[in-house]
Amino acid sequence: MQSALTGFIQLLRSHELRVSPAETLDAMAVASTLGYADRERLRDGLALSLAKSAREEAILLRCFDQYFGRELAGEKPSAATPAASEAAPAPDQDSEDARQLQDGAAEFPELAEALQSPLLQQLLEDNRTELSLSLGQAAAATGLGNIRMFTQKGQYTRRMLDALGEETLRRAVVALEQADSPLLELLKGYRDHLRQQVREYVEREYLLNAQGHNRQFMDDILRRTRLNQLEQRYMDEVRELVRKMARKLAARHSRKPKVQKRGQLDMGRTLRRGIAHDGIMFHTYWRKVRRDKPQILALCDVSGSVAAYAKFLLLFLYSLQDVLPRVRSFAFSSHLGEISDLFREHPVEKAIELANWRYGGATDYGRSLEDFAELALADVSSSTTVIVLGDARNNGGDPKLEIMQGIYQRARRVIWLNPESRRAWGSGDSEMLRYQSACHFAAECNNLQQLERIIDQLLRLNH
Repeated sequence: MQSALTGFIQLLRSHELRVSPAETLDAMAVASTLGYADRERLRDGLALSLAKSAREEAILLRCFDQYFGRELAGEKPSAATPAASEAAPAPDQDSEDARQLQDGAAEFPELAEALQSPLLQQLLEDNRTELSLSLGQAAAATGLGNIRMFTQKGQYTRRMLDALGEETLRRAVVALEQADSPLLELLKGYRDHLRQQVREYVEREYLLNAQGHNRQFMDDILRRTRLNQLEQRYMDEVRELVRKMARKLAARHSRKPKVQKRGQLDMGRTLRRGIAHDGIMFHTYWRKVRRDKPQILALCDVSGSVAAYAKFLLLFLYSLQDVLPRVRSFAFSSHLGEISDLFREHPVEKAIELANWRYGGATDYGRSLEDFAELALADVSSSTTVIVLGDARNNGGDPKLEIMQGIYQRARRVIWLNPESRRAWGSGDSEMLRYQSACHFAAECNNLQQLERIIDQLLRLNH
């Protein structure tokens, strides 16, 4: 059963539940202690050893029911289709069917060969346990656990039928068909019943194994797609992906206590260190909360050409409240205004919509920088990071480069994220090359993968 448990852990990983090798060994120890007979007890034990949050526990319980809740071959749910019910021979006909086929075996050698196979014997006896074991062995032999795409279902169905030995049934059916034997429909019924069981087995494995991998594949595509080219029907998936990426970064960069010379005495660590000296506390350790938390000022161009990018930057930043508690946001196009209150009063998505409605329009970077200087330039200090998201296309106006240079001199760092390709910087009415001289860092940023990497670097620098 270790292979079954290993398969279950692989399924959990495909659903983005982190399971380390040490946790895998813990899960195996739990399974060997509790056994597999009591399914509910095993499920609760694995949940205690593997799930580290309520969200992970919900994923584990759902995957457990899917993975270990498989039915025996031939068992049908209450809503079984009529076609499937007709394909399965009735149990009270099994002995009569076997007798008729035995009588015809003398005339057809192919039928006699098929009757000698364990597969047809299992079908004639309606031995669901043995048939389920045979299906499991065929699935392992054909690598069915590697199924990922729905287009592979037919391929794996044929492989499993070949591994089960269905070829002998096919030869017998062909021989009976050529002789126009009355036994043809009887044998075809058993063959069709077998094929139905294999198709259903492959379908269950596809739904079980492909769901997590397909989600990862889709997430990878969405990460690499330009944000202004994402279709509306994918917006819910993209928002969830942004939250998931933010959770990962928050877990990676959550503030850890540092050794201090003042503050609250870390009694546990001090006592442990004193064990080597017979309990004498030669070394003391202190805990102290840092109060100089960094501040981030985000200036987002919400004009039509850049609005999609600004929406996801703001969604990303405000999903990181545990790591970046001091975020102030500004939206601009022809003029600039602070929108931090919108995020306090409304959900993130609604706040972004209101910001686009209030400040959208033709772009004037010079006027917007003047507005920022009046509103927040005095708050920019050596602990401030200023992030500007925009294409720097100023429609031929005055770029007010001196204001950007003033921000550069006061801030800890100035980061400019431009959704345009670097080859387009400085072309036409783009002022990007001039603004770049007043930035500590400027980068092309037009998809979630690039945005995640830049935010990750920002969080590293803020530690």
